[in-house]
Amino acid sequence: MRQSQLFTKTRREAPADEVSKNAQLLIRAGFVYKEMAGVYAFLPLGLRVLENIKNIVREEMNAAGGQELIMTALQRKELWEKTDRWSDEKVDVWFKSTLSAGGDVGFAWSHEEPISDMMKGYLESYRDLPVYVYQFQTKLRNELRAKSGVLRGREFVMKDLYSYTTDAAQHKEIYEAMIQAYQNVYRRIGLGDITFLTFASGGAFTQFSHEFQTVSDVGEDIIYIDTEKRIAVNKEVYTDEVLAHIGLEKEKLIEAKSIEVGNIFDFGGSKSEQLGLMFKDETGALKPVYLGSYGLGITRVMATIAEVMSDDKGLVWPEGVSPFRYHLVSLAGADETLRARADQLYDTLTEAGISVLYDDREQRAGEKFADSDLIGIPFRIVVGKNSTDTSFEVVTRSSGETRTMSKDELLQHS
Repeated sequence: MRQSQLFTKTRREAPADEVSKNAQLLIRAGFVYKEMAGVYAFLPLGLRVLENIKNIVREEMNAAGGQELIMTALQRKELWEKTDRWSDEKVDVWFKSTLSAGGDVGFAWSHEEPISDMMKGYLESYRDLPVYVYQFQTKLRNELRAKSGVLRGREFVMKDLYSYTTDAAQHKEIYEAMIQAYQNVYRRIGLGDITFLTFASGGAFTQFSHEFQTVSDVGEDIIYIDTEKRIAVNKEVYTDEVLAHIGLEKEKLIEAKSIEVGNIFDFGGSKSEQLGLMFKDETGALKPVYLGSYGLGITRVMATIAEVMSDDKGLVWPEGVSPFRYHLVSLAGADETLRARADQLYDTLTEAGISVLYDDREQRAGEKFADSDLIGIPFRIVVGKNSTDTSFEVVTRSSGETRTMSKDELLQHS
């Protein structure tokens, strides 16, 4: 990608009505465009980040036995009435519409009901279980507090996986596997050290749940962390009884604000009983299928990284999710030799399958470096008067460390 051909431009200022740090930086750096409060378009740079996050999540879900599909965003009223989650008094984030042909539909805020109803056509016997299906889906929620930028959107991308098992024992196996898979995801995207498995309320889902909370001063939750055990409890269920149940000692806990970046729920057989999702066990008896639900906000993770891993110069993307591996900055100006050197390096790296954003624009060095810091790609290669055909200055975005690397080292470093 040549930066001169990128239609987006960096901005000195974010929109005056945008108060969140994550959205300010993502807008200024050209990753997102704000349509309205809580609704953002993802531009080429932003889409590359989202796809990198999705690919990491996809790999971990597949490794745990998940099968990918995609459901519709339009949902039938009668399904949600069966489970008593259609009423606005029970679930207050619905977007709904009346069809011109008659009848009401909802716009997907979650998918337990539709996927479980679909499974009635495929799950008949204990031999058909377990099954784990997941999707990357645009969810719509009528949030009243859409003031946190991309962190809390009215429209957002979510990975939701649903596990169908025969009983609590079989469910526990996938539930524990999902906890490990989620921890793998957060480690690979660069949030592992500050993200904690957290005991929490189930909200509109179940009585209790587990969340994954990333420590951040802009978070909307308060959690109490045991740093040795690397688990936490949400303030909403912070009682002596709960602490005793999960084996935490109050005096060892550290209070912190946090951002919820994932959650997992155990529905048991209740949802399946309501929807008529049954299977025959080894004796031929009909039993409800055991349901688990596992959500991970893809766009929220992107915003969380922007919040907690940025600095006063701009974004600082971890290597696993960055839109590009290298930001190649040419300071050639009118020097044709330097321009040819930068072009040749760009061709060499891209032909080797390495992702490079090539700043070939006719701009001053200071402007290019400021844009590079704002965009936040992990490594900046500078082709200027101090470079040669085989030796280049490389700056690490996260630390500011500068070193000299050969072309071969750049190829191997990827």
